[in-house]
Formats: sequence, structure tokens, C-alpha cells
Amino acid sequence: MGGCFSKPKPVELKIEVVLPEKERGKEELSASGKGSPRAYQGNGTARHFHTEERLPAPHPYPGAQDCVEAAICHVKDLENGQMREVELGWGKVLLVKDNGEFHALGHKCPHYGAPLVKGVLSRGRVRCPWHGACFNIGTGDLEDFPGLDSLHKFQVKIEKEKVYVRASKQALQLQRRTKVMAKCISPSAGHSSSTNVLIVGAGAAGLVCAETLRQEGFSDRIVLCTLDRHLPYDRPKLSKSLDAQPEQLALRPKEFFRAYGIEVLTEAQVVTVDVRNKKVVFKDGFKLEYSKLLLAPGSSPKMLSCKGKEVENVFTIRTPEDANRVVRLARGRNAVVVGAGFLGMEVAAYLTEKAHSVSVVELEETPFRRFLGERVGRALMKMFENNRVKFYMQTEVSELRAQEGKLKEVVLKSSKVVRADVCVVGIGAVPATGFLRQSSINLDSRGFIPVNKMMQTNVPGVFAAGDAVTFPLAWRNNRKVNIPHWQMAHAQGRVAAQNMLAQEAEISTVPYLWTAMFGKSLRYAGYGEGFDDVIIQGDLEELKFVAFYTKGDEVIAVASMNYDPIVSKVAEVLASGRAIRKREVETGDMSWLTGKGS
Repeated sequence: MGGCFSKPKPVELKIEVVLPEKERGKEELSASGKGSPRAYQGNGTARHFHTEERLPAPHPYPGAQDCVEAAICHVKDLENGQMREVELGWGKVLLVKDNGEFHALGHKCPHYGAPLVKGVLSRGRVRCPWHGACFNIGTGDLEDFPGLDSLHKFQVKIEKEKVYVRASKQALQLQRRTKVMAKCISPSAGHSSSTNVLIVGAGAAGLVCAETLRQEGFSDRIVLCTLDRHLPYDRPKLSKSLDAQPEQLALRPKEFFRAYGIEVLTEAQVVTVDVRNKKVVFKDGFKLEYSKLLLAPGSSPKMLSCKGKEVENVFTIRTPEDANRVVRLARGRNAVVVGAGFLGMEVAAYLTEKAHSVSVVELEETPFRRFLGERVGRALMKMFENNRVKFYMQTEVSELRAQEGKLKEVVLKSSKVVRADVCVVGIGAVPATGFLRQSSINLDSRGFIPVNKMMQTNVPGVFAAGDAVTFPLAWRNNRKVNIPHWQMAHAQGRVAAQNMLAQEAEISTVPYLWTAMFGKSLRYAGYGEGFDDVIIQGDLEELKFVAFYTKGDEVIAVASMNYDPIVSKVAEVLASGRAIRKREVETGDMSWLTGKGS
């Protein structure tokens, strides 16, 4: 299954330029249908597609009038390992020269539209500079996440030392390719009380599992159930863009689910799982039998337990409705955010332009301290202070005071009183696995579901993925970890699907995540838990830096701002199975990254 799951090969990284630049590429919000009845019946009859979801034509080059062909360069114009963006009149393509061969692919990452020419070419794939998705240069197929779609692959021919590319105009305009998928041919779809595959949770893990099954030719019934009232959506965007509407956040339009027979039950809460009889019971009493089960319930936000916790206008951000209400209430008013982790800081940043005042309350002495360390945390804190955010550090909330039932003040343990019309709580989350306590599925002491590298639980035929699992992290000596991030959930959903089909896939992806505040992105790859030193190159003050997190003699994670594509480069080195030593990053000589060094 693609390079993502293949054995490590010796790493060879080639990068053209590292030009940090204002990479505020317009994060493309995928369009989607409105409305959300309780169940989308997968009877396979609907054939309405949004433009980006056209079913692939049987032949990629339908007719000459739909194609464009042009000579785009001389064979000697590109060195091995070089990439170039070229214009074909109807759109651009990414031209890649690797091992003497030319490949032409879509030039934009289908996830958020990043220019792939600024990414990293290594081991037969190109890795996105922004969020780390990987595409096979031979096929255009997506091999590591985030995102759902692959790239178009275009025909290349060489004549008289010239390189010609031939492409369909439609493919050039779409810039994304949904893999060919099976349809559901089960006669019972949509109405019987048994399903072949049941997926609990419709986040990235659940959706990718369903899509992978269809891509692999599985044509039996798939039911995806979610507590949410919406079809699967881009949850990381909620805290970065609180105004976003559900239809802008949708990962796929509802026609997509209908066409491929992926049934979605919304506002559907599973209360018990009976593994002996392979049956789940929903809160409304509905029972559904399954033969394979994926548990991807995600997590529930922790609440404040202080006095006054029941007052109005105190929120955790879990749904588009939560996010939208917070923005409405914060406009021109006083907002308090409790917790200076990713969610809290993204919300605080977003509200600075809307609210009269924004205050952040945090137990640690700097934001992100456990994750990014003291120095990086302090530099980010300064950026927030320059944007009028007030910090109350090393304290917590002791009381929420109301006036006529609505929040008026937040009282801190330091006895400070902060004016507040709306409060957002971002103090972490716990796995949403309460419904499994009575089942024979193992949970650890914190409520996580332990799985092996194949995403299997202790019960045969029951798999788990996403924020609620602990799994062995291959490149950290199979240490059992929980990584509650978007990219990891995608990867685990895929591995679970492959193993439902007995393909014996193992999870091997390098964790990759990002955060965005005040139009600036911070990218992060690796697993930094337990780091004992941070080595910083570049300029922290200017927020143009790379930070290497080390433990003993090894680099275990990297973070950067305005330094692309360094995080994607490091992710590629780690994905190849090569360890990075502390001494390699201490000197400031980055030649080891480009394959020229040791």
C-alpha cells in the first residue's frame, strides 16, 4: 500500500530553496450542501456531484478538445530532485525530475491549497510544506495525511530533448482527484438492523476508514454514526476561524455519501456495545448488529469544576454552533479564555479583532510550555501581548459570577477579578469512552482504548482509532502513546480499514500538526513528550526560527515558524527511519538535512 507503509529506504532529501514567505495561502473552504436530515440513505441512486466530486471518467483523456498539450521545458532545464511549477494555459502543473524521469502532477495540496513546489521531494514522494501530506510522484496518490484527495497525474513525453505535458482541462482546473471508489451493493442498505461495518464517530478517523474501505473495493454496507448534527467536518478549523459555517467546514458534500453508499446517522449516541452478540444499542433504543466495528469516538472537553460553573455564556468549543455563539457574544465585549494550549490560544487570537478585551488564564507560567518549551512559549506570548491580549499566569479560576444568570466576572485564585461577558474553556479533554465501560473492550486507567499497530483492540473484529486511543509509536521504540491530532486520526482510520480487509497494514506515520494565530503558522513534527533540551536556530524575537526538541542525544520533535519547509524535511528524515542526533542540529549547519551531510 503505497510508500507510507513500505520499509525504510536510505534517506535522500533534496530541496531547492528555503524562502520563508507570507504563506497565508487562502485556506480553501470546501463547498458543501446545506441541510442535515437524521440519516443519509445510501441507496446509490443519487448522482448529483459538486464540481470537485465528479466521478472519474473511464479514461483520463476523454477527447482531444478537452485536453491541452504543450512543450514546457528542455530536458536539461531540471536537475534530478528538482521541482518546478509550470503553466499550461488552463492551469498549472508541478513538474518533478527524479532519478532521470519526469513526472507531472497537480501543483496544489488538496488539503488547504499549499504550493507543493515549496515542499520536499524524497523517496519518490512530495511532502506538503504546510501540513505534511505526502503524494506519490508516480501516481499522484495520497500516501500520508491530512486531507482526503489525491493529485491528478498528467502524461509526460520527451521528444527531441523537449518535455511535453498533456492534461485534461477539467483536471487542471479541479486540482484534486477523488480516488475511484466502490459503491454499496448491499440490498439491505438504509433500512435493516444489521450492517457489515459500523463506525462510531465521524471525525477524520471514521471518515477516512469509510473512504478507504470503498477505495479498496469494499461494496457491503457501511454505517457511520456521530453525536454531531452535521456530516463530517474540519474540526481543527473551528478554533482558528470561529465564524465558519457548517457548510463551509464540511469535508464532503452530502451527495458524496449518497453516491458511495456511506450512511451517516447524525445525533446518534451509542450507549452500549455488546461484543459477544456483535450489537450496539443507541440512546433512542435502536439496535444495530455489525460484523466489523471501528471505535473512533474522539474526546470530550474538560469542564471547569469551580463555583458558578453553571452560569450562562461559558463554553467549550466542540461544534460550529459553539464557535459561532462565542463570536456573537464576544463582539465588542470582554472575553476570557481559560487554558493557554492550542485551542485556547487560537480562540484568543481570533477574538482579538472582535472583542473589546481578551484575557487568558493559565496554570503554567508560559503558554504551550509543556509542548513547545519555555523559550518558544514566551516568544508566542509576546506576540499575543503585542495584540492586546492580557495574561493571568500561574493561577486558575475559583469562581464564575453572574448577573441575572449571565456571566459577568471571572474570579481567580490570585483573588483578581476579571470582567467577562463570555468565557471559553480550553483546559484539555478526556476520551469519550464512557459507553465502553460495561463492555469487554479494554480501557486503560485514563479511559483510552489501547490498540496494537494494526489498530486492533483486545476484541477480534473491533478496531479503534483517533483521539481516544493509545498505540505503539514505531519510531519511538513502540512506546504506547496518545496523539490527539488531526493527521494522526486520518492515518489510523486508514490502517484500521486496511486491517478490516486483512491487508496487515501497520501504523508508521510521523506525527505532524500545526497551529495558526494572527496569520502566522507554527508547524510541528515528531513526538516531543519528555524532551530535556530545546535547540533553537534562527530568530525567536522575529518569530522566524526552528526549534529542535531533544531527549538525550536524539532529536524527537521539531517546530518552526516562517522557516518552511524545514518541518516537512525533518518529518521525511524521521519517516525514512534515520535518527537525527543532537550534535547535528547544534552547529547550525543544516547540510545534514539536504542529504549532503553525515
